[in-house]
Amino acid sequence: MWIIVLVTGILLVAVVFILMPHGISNLASHPDPVQDYEESVQRVDMFREHEPQDMNPLCRLQLMTHGRKTGRAVILVHGYTTCPQQFHELGKRLYDYGCNVLIAPLPHHGLADRMTEEHSLLKAEELAAYADTVVDIAQGLGEEVVMMGISAGGVTTAWAAQQRDDIDVAVIISPAFGFKQIPTPLTAAVMNIFTVLPDSFTWWDPILQADVPPSYAYPRYSKRALAQILRLGFAVQKDIGRNPPAAKKIVVVFNPNDNEINNELTRNIVQRWQSHSANVTTYDFDASLKLGHDLIDPSHLDQKIEIVYPKLVELINL
Repeated sequence: MWIIVLVTGILLVAVVFILMPHGISNLASHPDPVQDYEESVQRVDMFREHEPQDMNPLCRLQLMTHGRKTGRAVILVHGYTTCPQQFHELGKRLYDYGCNVLIAPLPHHGLADRMTEEHSLLKAEELAAYADTVVDIAQGLGEEVVMMGISAGGVTTAWAAQQRDDIDVAVIISPAFGFKQIPTPLTAAVMNIFTVLPDSFTWWDPILQADVPPSYAYPRYSKRALAQILRLGFAVQKDIGRNPPAAKKIVVVFNPNDNEINNELTRNIVQRWQSHSANVTTYDFDASLKLGHDLIDPSHLDQKIEIVYPKLVELINL
């Protein structure tokens, strides 16, 4: 009888252990903001110097500048497996409104070889460092700083919003805190498992495979990289339990037709932010629009950027 009790106890401990997110305690912000516009340009040059030589030219850092510090600087953070070109058209519109715009590639992204496995090396620590880097640079580009990201870029933006009090507005679009195929209570378990299992790659589109557009995005995803994006998301959630978000304002944008990410989990995070009396609002695109997960990149079929872009501009009060 005691053996059954012992085995049952061990199994319960194992279940509890695997359901708890691990490896999120060492993710910390290290701000080093620039002091003026000239230093921002210098940091941009340094970023460019460290970009791999074999990048797709469309995927290199994009700085749309008026040649001086403007009233607002906007950071645009692309999603996993895509690159800055995803936000290029929206960036041009924001530039035309008078903003300086910074769109930098995420680590291990934007290589000319679309079949590269480089993005499987992505780490949550790199996403956190990237967030600090772009927010640091933006301090010299605008009197106010807006950071907007989608999917993995949305999680990166959420992490920055939780940590950095020098962000005036954070716009978090369809953040990948969890995935629709994974029940919310099992998200941490899946993250833990794929962090230690041998990695594998899956086609975004099993029919088109390597021919899936756009031409500057990777056609496959790494399960280990997705686990690292979840790691950063759990770091955000852990910190919410201790501190309110540092950003002055947060706007979370939902797409009810998104078949990739877990909107329920994101709404739970919004509620936790609001419980701290933080300045957090939400916006839901109408379900009748039938928007896909990537509602930003105009190269995707059936895009409705004539509806999406003006709403995003409105949400940052331009």
